[in-house]
Amino acid sequence: MEKRDYYEVLSVAKNASADEIKSAYRKLALQYHPDRNQGNPEAEEKFKEATEAYEILSDADKRARYDRYGHQAMRGGQDFHQYQNVQDIFSQFGDFFGGGGGSIFDQFFGGGGGRPRQRSMGEPGSDIKLKIPLTLEEIATGTEKKIKLKKWVTCTTCTGSGAKSGSGYATCSACNGSGEVRQVSRSVFGQFVNIAPCANCGGTGKVIKEQCTTCSGEGRTKDEETISVSIPAGVSSGNYIPLQGKGNAGRRGGPAGDVIIVMEEQPHKHFTRENDDIHYELSVSFPEAALGTDVEVPTLTGSAHVKIEPGTQPGTVIRVRDKGIKHLNGHGKGDLVVTTTVYVPTTLSSKEKTVIKELQSMENIHPKQSGKFHSEEKSKDFFDRVKEAFS
Repeated sequence: MEKRDYYEVLSVAKNASADEIKSAYRKLALQYHPDRNQGNPEAEEKFKEATEAYEILSDADKRARYDRYGHQAMRGGQDFHQYQNVQDIFSQFGDFFGGGGGSIFDQFFGGGGGRPRQRSMGEPGSDIKLKIPLTLEEIATGTEKKIKLKKWVTCTTCTGSGAKSGSGYATCSACNGSGEVRQVSRSVFGQFVNIAPCANCGGTGKVIKEQCTTCSGEGRTKDEETISVSIPAGVSSGNYIPLQGKGNAGRRGGPAGDVIIVMEEQPHKHFTRENDDIHYELSVSFPEAALGTDVEVPTLTGSAHVKIEPGTQPGTVIRVRDKGIKHLNGHGKGDLVVTTTVYVPTTLSSKEKTVIKELQSMENIHPKQSGKFHSEEKSKDFFDRVKEAFS
């Protein structure tokens, strides 16, 4: 079949500007795009014809040769491209705007990779975010949690389609199957076109002929589901685990969202945490601190024995290796860090007071004063006596 004149194909004059050619092609590409004319071979041919015409007329050199020699100038050489099918256009046609990284179809239809956008009938489901309280004991070794969720699940009657059995879909009358609605507004700066998803069909271009009676066309219903999640050892508050596809089911067969599990560390009765070490304050009596002893202290997984050396001072730190929290991203564990304090009783019996007074009279019970202090005191006493002698 003889080719039509490229200017005739685009319905532009032979002296049309580049912008006029671009605008004409945009209009035809939108009209005959396969995504809007599925199963229509005539529209596909017109789409290929318009694209071929634009390929020649949008290039200054090709257009000059075409103006001089017609279709004959485009045959047999590298300048001529015979499109066999629509996919050939998507894979071979270059950047419509002469640079910028996106093909014409990215610019016109929002598609990716040079292919036309395939609209999904469903809308994605939303994510569910949950905070899980964890004790230090659970964090130290890891744990398994079972969680009951109230969420949207796929309708079992229509298997998520939203349509009554045997009903199917029809082209949306509000957007004529495009999935988009356009609103043109004018201002002092010119004309603006606002493109938004069609509210009637949710941007799919199709509507259900007859809705499923169970889910009223949603393709999903409210229900409860119990899920399990493994919490690894060593997590901290703010860490999270995404469970893909476990969130709310999508509307009308759309993909499900995720469940985001956020860790929340609970305060502990005995311990505080610093990275993967756990800190414990151990109170010992004065005799235990002075004479030394063995003390049993709690850990996150049981207990451990700590040796208190004779003469242990308040604030002494004792580190018990590998009794802390397992490292999240590596081997090994943190430590149990024990800080000693000396217990001072607030009430004493008469006998206890007597014993302590006896201790108080013993020289070794009192703290030793520094030599510098005594030297300063002696110097002060000497000058006082000299001053008194000459007064």
